Amino acid sequence: MDISVQVNKQREFFKSGQTLEYSFRLEALEKLSFTISEMESEIVAALASDLNKSEIESFMTEIGIVQSEIKYAIKNLAKWIKKRKHKTPLMLFPAKSYSIPEPYGVVLIMSPWNYPFMLTIIPLIGAIAAGNCPILKPSAYSPAVSNVIYKLISNCFDDNYCSVILGSRKENKELLKQRFDYIFFTGSLAVGQLVMEAASRCLTPITLELGGKSPVIVDKTSDIDLAAKRLVFGKYMNAGQTCVAPDYVLVDKNKKTELIEKLQYYINYCYPKNTNDEVIDYPQIINQKHFERLCQLMHDENIVIGGKTYPEKLSIEPTVLVDVSFDAPIMQEEIFGPLLPIIEYEKLDEAISEIQSRPKPLALYLFSSDKSVWRKIEKNITFGGGCINDCLMHVSSLYLPFGGVGDSGIGNYHGKASFDTFSHYKSMVNKSTKIDFDVRYRPYDEKKEKLIHKLLN
Repeated sequence: MDISVQVNKQREFFKSGQTLEYSFRLEALEKLSFTISEMESEIVAALASDLNKSEIESFMTEIGIVQSEIKYAIKNLAKWIKKRKHKTPLMLFPAKSYSIPEPYGVVLIMSPWNYPFMLTIIPLIGAIAAGNCPILKPSAYSPAVSNVIYKLISNCFDDNYCSVILGSRKENKELLKQRFDYIFFTGSLAVGQLVMEAASRCLTPITLELGGKSPVIVDKTSDIDLAAKRLVFGKYMNAGQTCVAPDYVLVDKNKKTELIEKLQYYINYCYPKNTNDEVIDYPQIINQKHFERLCQLMHDENIVIGGKTYPEKLSIEPTVLVDVSFDAPIMQEEIFGPLLPIIEYEKLDEAISEIQSRPKPLALYLFSSDKSVWRKIEKNITFGGGCINDCLMHVSSLYLPFGGVGDSGIGNYHGKASFDTFSHYKSMVNKSTKIDFDVRYRPYDEKKEKLIHKLLN
């Protein structure tokens, strides 16, 4: 496929104005939802092929979330596309002020491999709802899902309107040479920097959904049993290959031993093994390169739970490491795997200071029963979003915007925020022609000057 030809073809379709109509957007969303339902078994099989995801995990973390987002957009689309009324200052009287949400045009959505279906389709929902012509570029690391996405979009839409570009670095580079009206990228910081650099050449607006080392704080007042249960859920989902997974735990030193004991219990309970000593229905690491990287990060660390690797299956069992130094290799990069370092602290301010001294994380999770601690963490640490006494679950809310800050991203989406991300709000003043006060026009005399001061103060 000639990428420049495809971009121009979709630009011409956008100029036709068809995507501006409510009926067009609604029909596109409904068709997308219907086709996903029709192809659900194919999507599940592709996720199993690329990541060894079980059927229930595929539905819970990918397909089900996507369908909820589509239904929410369909339900609210008529309200979202209406112009918004705004107050009009006295200086502009008589007039009406309002803003109109309009699509950017041809938009590029570049998605990652860890949740390859969900992280492609959720931005697409926002792009469609806002009236854009989307081009999707799924990851080459998850080829089975990328091919299913190509089939899905081909079954839903004419490629004049919405298309999928398959391929790897060559295609990515060619795409980033094109002029888009908006770019939405999900992936690593390093690649995000390249995308932003390319976007800057055309001053293209951009959303970057990145990652980082999302910390967990477990204080002395926390319910350790519940904290461990929810940490095991949040950390080892998708074998830890989640951008908002707990990356490391800062625990009050008096709670460390109990936390490790409870983590051991819930890992054994949630991830039982078969007769071959292999975790049942456990996702695999995406490829050999990342498997070897994770094995290297475990090297020379104090492993207290797990640590067993299965090279032939690219699998690493849920693992907990203790007494990890902040200078250790595992603390220098986002882990993105089933390895959980535990670091104890004596005073909460020490834990806060350690987090503050590092790049702003995508997520933060606090386990505490002390409301004053809740307020202290919310006030003093900057992060994209998070949970108190839970982890990951803020991402599942249709009503909360999701995104990072600083090194962890720019912009947000989910629910209404997805529509807003892919919309430009055009501000308008509609001035009456029946009355025209003379105060703003030259020449300015003393009377006019006093009135202008009064109106603007």
